[in-house]
Amino acid sequence: MAKHDITPKNKQLSDLERIKRESNYLRGTIAEGLEEQLTGALSEDDNKLLKFHGSYQQDNRDLRDERRRQKLEPDYQFMVRVRTPGGVTTPKQWLILDHLSQKYANGTIKLTTRQCFQMHGILKWHLKKTFQEINGALLSTLAACGDVNRNVMCSPNPYQSEVHSEVYEWAEKLDKSLAPRTRAYHEIWLDEEKVVDTRESDEDVEPMYGPVYLPRKFKIGIAVPPSNDVDIFSHDLGFIAILEDGQLQGFNVVVGGGMGMTHGNIDTYPQIGRVAGFIPAHKMVEVAEKVITIQRDYGNRSDRKNARFKYTIDARGLDWFKDELNERLGWQLEEARPYHFDHNGDRYGWLEGSNGMWHLNLFIQNGRVKDFKDYPLMTGLREIAKVHTGEFRLTPNQNIIIANVTSEKKPEIEALVKKYGLTEGKQYSALRRNSMACVALPTCGLAMAESERYLPSLLDKIEVILDEAGLRDEEIVIRMSGCPNGCSRPALAEIAFIGKAPGKYNLYLGGGFSGERLNKLYRENLGEEEILNELRPILLHYAKERQEGEHFGDFVIRAGYVEEVHSGLDFHKKKSEVLI
Repeated sequence: MAKHDITPKNKQLSDLERIKRESNYLRGTIAEGLEEQLTGALSEDDNKLLKFHGSYQQDNRDLRDERRRQKLEPDYQFMVRVRTPGGVTTPKQWLILDHLSQKYANGTIKLTTRQCFQMHGILKWHLKKTFQEINGALLSTLAACGDVNRNVMCSPNPYQSEVHSEVYEWAEKLDKSLAPRTRAYHEIWLDEEKVVDTRESDEDVEPMYGPVYLPRKFKIGIAVPPSNDVDIFSHDLGFIAILEDGQLQGFNVVVGGGMGMTHGNIDTYPQIGRVAGFIPAHKMVEVAEKVITIQRDYGNRSDRKNARFKYTIDARGLDWFKDELNERLGWQLEEARPYHFDHNGDRYGWLEGSNGMWHLNLFIQNGRVKDFKDYPLMTGLREIAKVHTGEFRLTPNQNIIIANVTSEKKPEIEALVKKYGLTEGKQYSALRRNSMACVALPTCGLAMAESERYLPSLLDKIEVILDEAGLRDEEIVIRMSGCPNGCSRPALAEIAFIGKAPGKYNLYLGGGFSGERLNKLYRENLGEEEILNELRPILLHYAKERQEGEHFGDFVIRAGYVEEVHSGLDFHKKKSEVLI
């Protein structure tokens, strides 16, 4: 297939392909739309292009009906996502984002499952100012969303900080190398002069992506065993660090993971990434670029529901992918090397790193940073940022690490933690400490049910069962998503809820504790009472008959509640159809 020849034979391209091609490398008419005073929204086409710039147009769904009755347009507002490779920011950057959230957004910050910052509730009139001030903090929103490579994740790994430092450098290199090259972002948001050169070709403007970019979003993560906190098998492309004698030797390459699906469409499914081989560390950027060009050239551009890289590989096979990659590289991947994961959660509290510095991992329920009643979380973190001399590291589980604290600064930060009641999560159940939820209502336009606003109260009720069963301190991974797009990576959880309708969820069981196995649908369309009635006997059964060291996800498979699923191709199959 020729470079950028992405037209499926006898199939019509999705409309977004037209929008991208006609956008002049993501410009569209966004600049003109920002000046339009008659509406708080952008046009439909520009709204789609806006994602590439790091923002989603949304509206407050809690107010939709009332505003409709008043014959008012929806309460349009914008979410802005700040791309932070590896989730690392300085205290100064933290303070600037805190300030922007108060000045332009809804006064809160959302820590995402991809180690990004999100701010919600920004009006169109403030959007450009927000972008400019983010850029002034040496941060960016470019490519935080859209059909491009998004934020590159990596393990914070505070207890192996020397290795993490090296891995983080690779995450930064990947992020920089794979970013779009178009100047549209700088022209629209940063007031750079528009330069038009009719001699420019696609290769000059976007040498890797071309004029229509990728068929869908693309996600990359880097894991440092034994921690799989980035859920490496959920990514389009993953790199597993291989260490020998504490030294980074290179990476196993994992391809074709992804969490999203569509209810009722069995041609869509979550998938586990597959290990394709081993590469030396210095080959990482080259491999990532070539993998992306394979998806660029072969991904489905007619049906966006089947456009992720997992479907590209599943349609042709892993051997086809490896042959295609080796041909583009001009050299062969080596045989994959041994590795081992033992968990995918965070380790809370103070940890001393190998560099002699201290790291404090704080529990942030569902990643929402704000001042709650009797819990001034946002204020406490703000005060820490004023005195901290290290970094803030966002974890892939929506928590935060106050990283690289000196022995001299440690007592001062400990005092602030105590003063503002910031929590390491030890007073919560292990289930809650291993929980995640996406934003969902009221801002996410895709949400079918509540998630972030509901999971804490549901956990209150599940914890009553845990106490009855004696399982309060048992580590169990639980996740909730307001829709099947799976932003909280629910398909990998031991217990997962995926929204089906207001107040109704599909219940999935059996994911692997270390993130290496998919879960399976157990019950559909459950309300809260039904959820509790279903979970109670299973949790009691687990407490009574689990084997030593047996995780909940393993138990429900052994006990016959669900089948074991190691491939998304088996995710929708009935019991008699699943190959075990």
